[in-house]
Amino acid sequence: MAFTKTLAEMEQSVPDSGARKRIAAFLDENSFVEADKFLSAEGEQSSVVVGSGTVEGISVFVFAQDTEVRGGAVDKYAAMKLKRTYEHAAKAGAPVVGFYDSKGGDIAEGAGVLADYAEIIASSAKLSGVVPQIAVITGVCAGCAAMLAATADIVIATEKSELFLTAPFNNADGKLAGAGTAENAAKSGVCQIVAKDGDDAVKKAKMLLAMLPANNLSAPYCLIDAEPSDGVISAGLKGMELVKAFADKGLAVELGEKFGSAAVTALAPINATTTAFVTTDKAEKLTADDCAKIARFVEFADAFSLPVVTVINTEGFAGSSAAELAGSIRTCARLAQVYANATTVKINLITGKAVGAAAVSFAGADVTIAYENAFISPMNEQAIATFAGDVDTSVFAAASAGFADAVISAENAYTEVFNNILIYQNKRVQRLPRKHANFSL
Repeated sequence: MAFTKTLAEMEQSVPDSGARKRIAAFLDENSFVEADKFLSAEGEQSSVVVGSGTVEGISVFVFAQDTEVRGGAVDKYAAMKLKRTYEHAAKAGAPVVGFYDSKGGDIAEGAGVLADYAEIIASSAKLSGVVPQIAVITGVCAGCAAMLAATADIVIATEKSELFLTAPFNNADGKLAGAGTAENAAKSGVCQIVAKDGDDAVKKAKMLLAMLPANNLSAPYCLIDAEPSDGVISAGLKGMELVKAFADKGLAVELGEKFGSAAVTALAPINATTTAFVTTDKAEKLTADDCAKIARFVEFADAFSLPVVTVINTEGFAGSSAAELAGSIRTCARLAQVYANATTVKINLITGKAVGAAAVSFAGADVTIAYENAFISPMNEQAIATFAGDVDTSVFAAASAGFADAVISAENAYTEVFNNILIYQNKRVQRLPRKHANFSL
């Protein structure tokens, strides 16, 4: 085919679509530089818009599926644009944010669309742990597109969006039973944040970009201007309230709130250093879901050298026949391996109980700090009374055995944690030569 149109005519043939408007709303004003604008089948419009720009001055690569073009169906040209976007992001060392809203692949291509998606997913996988990747689901995200979105570090879905691998089926009474909804994706651990609508999703994605380093070689410095915490840590604070007490004012973001109810995972800067917080102090025993959530979160934090502060106050792992049959040992072992393998700064803060295998799972920290009234033991009080008799479970006994490095009161927690982040910020670790660890269970 011969192209006879002028640049002005070609530009006019590309409308100001919803996808471009979504990107414009996300990026700083007039910062969007569209790439591969005319890469399509014989000059037709493409089902995906790609390019780069800035968010509060932060360089970012972005793509958005365009439902106004064949329902956003991905063909080989759209796949090429997406692959090139990942390649450019790798060269620039900049994050990738994708907006998903598509009916799926272009079935007219037959098996070719499977090859296209395989290559896109491979491109995303190569960047995993190199630059942050954020997926924003604003409409339908199904099949291979759902797989691609789930490879991102953080998935944000709007309340009315749909995210599923295969078409949801009705149950016996004819109801959808939540399958394919954003709520279900959050409960199953696929989606880390549920936003009210597209505008809210954009706001949350922007905040995350400002909190995360540009790549795995950048320092974990939060670019949002906020006052440091007043450092007042009350002994009774738990979960997100405790995280917020440590965080620079107003800057705590919980990830995976609906998945794994006994643990909290959140990002929050401490004096502008973005820190990954894990808390296990919700008065429940840890389940397999909690272990899976924490393990993935710590792997993410380790990839980008975010300090990990783990607040320990748990009696251990949930014990039942059902848990054992579900393979709880597998997920618990993976959790322990992730912590042991992580080379980022690791600080454990024992605020209450650290019992049995759960306490061991979080071992290997650079420093372990314990409240003066902490309970540290290989078994809970009932088991001790039944089997062991008189066992010293005081924090001082644990410190004398080398399990705790410092014993403090709650009022000194902020200072201890902050000072240790500073002390270990240039931490160096040498690993044994290997291709990779084998614990992605």
